[in-house]
Amino acid sequence: MNTNSKEEAVLHQAKISRRNMLKTAGVGGVGVLLGATGLGGLLTITEGKANSTGKKEIIPFYGNHQGGITTETQNHVYFVSLDVTTSKKEEVVKLFKDWTIAAALLSEGKPVGDLSSNEFLPPKDTGEAEGLSASNLTITFGVGPSLFVRDNQDRFGLKQKQPKELVDLPKFPLDALEEAWTGGDLCIQACADDLQVAFHAVRNLIRIARGKAILRWAQTGFQRTKQADPGQETPRNLFGFKDGTVNPDVKSEKQLNEHVWVQPGDGPNWLVNGSYLVVRRIQMFIEVWDRTTLKEQEKTFGRYRDNGAPLGQKDEFESLNLKQKNDQGEFNIPVDSHTRLSHGDGSQRILRRAYSYSDGMDAKTGSFDAGLLFLCFQRQPSKQFIPIQERLATMDKLNEYISHRGSAIFACLPGVKQGGYLGETLFN
Repeated sequence: MNTNSKEEAVLHQAKISRRNMLKTAGVGGVGVLLGATGLGGLLTITEGKANSTGKKEIIPFYGNHQGGITTETQNHVYFVSLDVTTSKKEEVVKLFKDWTIAAALLSEGKPVGDLSSNEFLPPKDTGEAEGLSASNLTITFGVGPSLFVRDNQDRFGLKQKQPKELVDLPKFPLDALEEAWTGGDLCIQACADDLQVAFHAVRNLIRIARGKAILRWAQTGFQRTKQADPGQETPRNLFGFKDGTVNPDVKSEKQLNEHVWVQPGDGPNWLVNGSYLVVRRIQMFIEVWDRTTLKEQEKTFGRYRDNGAPLGQKDEFESLNLKQKNDQGEFNIPVDSHTRLSHGDGSQRILRRAYSYSDGMDAKTGSFDAGLLFLCFQRQPSKQFIPIQERLATMDKLNEYISHRGSAIFACLPGVKQGGYLGETLFN
């Protein structure tokens, strides 16, 4: 047999194998068209090499709540805000249906569509995550106030469904917000232990949205990796201090229902099991901070840098002793410290899921453009984030070293059940 005959035989056998797989594939198999959501087979489930790494790196997409909220924080985030460009509600609904199928596939480390046999057509998947694991990818979707009403116009007949909590945040003292980092009709938060996996997910979701929505702003973020910190201690921000010590216990259903998940009676029932996300892009003046004494740094935060314990105390997770004083009769935890002001009376708690960012150089100052992509989830922003930020904006000594450049609020949709789609409770 000559060389060409051998190659033809191999190709023929490959076609037969693939045909047999198509005949026998189930929901989790190869090339099964998903028509249950009415998408007419736009996207297909295809084989994904990433699954060979096992289920430990796959976080289920379907459930009562979206992933990426109480999920153990991954190493990277790729966050985007979008503006809806279509004026047709049915096109927005179709977008969310398409996104549902794509997000479920991406969360399993699979491409959003199989490789076309027609080389004159663009591939459905962009391909940069081929061969990579799912890397604990979670994709969280939210809707902003402007999806409901913009310029006093009820854009998609949803005005009566807009929750009272879903309104633009008030302007806080010292805010220096830039339009380029503010607002949005929709948001996508992709978190993964590999940044290329997170970018791949967002890139393909934006591609699917073409003609219906466009990017408004985007921000990547990082924290210490799980490989670098096998002890999984509280992450540190770029000022070197631990960030997120006093979060609600994500293993406590009682605490999550009290502080994070929207409950029946809180507002429109379409958001029950969802949560409100507040995003703040906070620039940190790290060169100024680097010239500040350790004592002053610790007084600014109200905690020791080495172990994260409140000043005058020994353990990071001790309850704050706000009445304890030093030998000079001063509070150990200063009245203008970040820790004291963010704590308040202890009744206002939010689930912080912040990431650091570094975007090269600030062209205006020649210094680092770096800081914190502050992400926090809560049940009622008016009773949680807003009063906390009002205290911080007024007195926080940390304000000498930071500036709030971006801000947005979104209602993160409830989770999706198999056969359903993102936003189903909102759009029906």
